Order: sequence, then structure tokens, then C-alpha cells
Amino acid sequence: MKNFEERLARLEQLTLAIKSPMTPLNEALTSFEEGIQLAQGLEKELEKMEKKVEILLNPPSAVSDPTFELFTELPKAP
Repeated sequence: MKNFEERLARLEQLTLAIKSPMTPLNEALTSFEEGIQLAQGLEKELEKMEKKVEILLNPPSAVSDPTFELFTELPKAP
């Protein structure tokens, strides 16, 4: 499978081909179908990347020390 940048570049090529008045209708439709598939795949990959970034920026908080009401008079461990 091609990397993200290569697939994005392909999507841009398809977009230019579709917009060109010289592109026959059948070819434009085929390019459109390929472009939709590429766009959906890229969107899924971006969502995964966003989740990873969110985790890196906001790591899950560490479990805090449980409070035991029976031992409140004991000093906390360092």
C-alpha cells in the first residue's frame, strides 16, 4: 500500500483530471470513483492519527492513591 503522501498526491491528480474539460465523461467518472475511495481511506487514516496525537497531548491520568479511611492518621509514603 502506498504511503499517505502518495495517496494524497494521487487524489490531487484525480481532482485535476476531473476538473479538466478535456477529460472524457467515462474517464472522469472512473477517476471520481477512485477519488472517493482514496478520500475515505485517507479520512480514516487521519482520524487514527488525530486519536494518537490526542493521546500524546492528553495522556490518561495516572491512578491516584486510594484513600483509606481506616488509616488516615498514617503519614503518606514519599
